[in-house]
Amino acid sequence: MLEFAARQAGRFALGLVGAAVLATAISTIASPRAPGLAPFLEAAARRLWAFVHLDFGRSAISGLTAVDVLGLRLPATLELVLAGGAVALIVGTPLGLLLAAGPVRRAAAPLMQIVTAAPVFCAGLALAYGAAHLLHWPLEVNTAVATAAPIFSRDMPALKLAALPVLTVGFAGAAAVQLALRRVTAEAAGEAFRSGLKRLGLSALEIEWVYAVPQVIAGLLASAGEIMLALLSAAVVAEWVFHRSGAADLFVKSVALQDWNMTALILFIFAGLAFAADFLGRVGAYALANEGKS
Repeated sequence: MLEFAARQAGRFALGLVGAAVLATAISTIASPRAPGLAPFLEAAARRLWAFVHLDFGRSAISGLTAVDVLGLRLPATLELVLAGGAVALIVGTPLGLLLAAGPVRRAAAPLMQIVTAAPVFCAGLALAYGAAHLLHWPLEVNTAVATAAPIFSRDMPALKLAALPVLTVGFAGAAAVQLALRRVTAEAAGEAFRSGLKRLGLSALEIEWVYAVPQVIAGLLASAGEIMLALLSAAVVAEWVFHRSGAADLFVKSVALQDWNMTALILFIFAGLAFAADFLGRVGAYALANEGKS
C-alpha cells in the first residue's frame, strides 16, 4: 500500500510540475522581452523561479496580485463544483448502474451517446429556457448584470438562481460518473471469481454485496480525476452562461483580455485540483480493492 501511494504521489508531483511549466510558458507571453527563443527561455526560467516562491505576478485587468484576485473568485467556483459533484453522484450513480444492465445498455446506448456528446452550454441554455418559460423564474442569462447567488442559501430566490448552474455542472459530472460506472460494472460482471463463489454456496446477492460493490466503488474512485475534469470544464461554461463571478468565469475573461498571469494561475489551480482528485481517488481505490490483503 505504501509503495503504491508513493508511486502515485510521485505521479501527482510530476503532474504539478508539468502544470507549473505550462503555466510559466503562458505567463511568459505577457513578459516584455527581446524576440527569439533564448530570451523567451530566459524569461520563462525567471517566471518558473517566481512560481516556486508563490509569486504569480499581477492581474493585467485589476492591477492586484493574481493570488488576491483568485482568492476572491475561487470560493464561488469551489462551491459550484462541490454542489455539482453531489448532483453528479445522485444522478449518475443509479443511471450508470441501470445502463450497465445488458438489455438496457443495448437500448439506451445510442441515446446516451447523443446526450453526452451535446455541448455543456446547450444543457445550460436549455435549463435557462425551461426555467424562464415553464417555471417563470426571473433570469438574466449572460448579461451585464451579475446574477450570481450563494449556492448554499435558505433564500428561495437565491436558490433558484443557483440551481441552474449547479444542475448544469451536475449533469456534466453525471455523464462522467455513469460512464465510469458502466465501465467498471461491465468489468466486474465478467470476473471469473463469480462462478467459483457460487460453487462455494454464496448467493448472488452475497456475491454482489461483499465482492462486486467494493470493486465498483473502487472503480468509481479510480475515475475521480476524470470526473473532476468534467466538473471543472462544466463550471467554466456554467459560470459564463449564468454570469456567476467565479474563478472559472474569470479564466474565460482573462484569456479574452490577454491577462496571461491570471490565466496561468487559474489553469495551474484547476490542474492541481484534477491531479489531487486523481491521486486521492487512485489511492482510495487501491486501498478498497486490496482491503484485507497482505
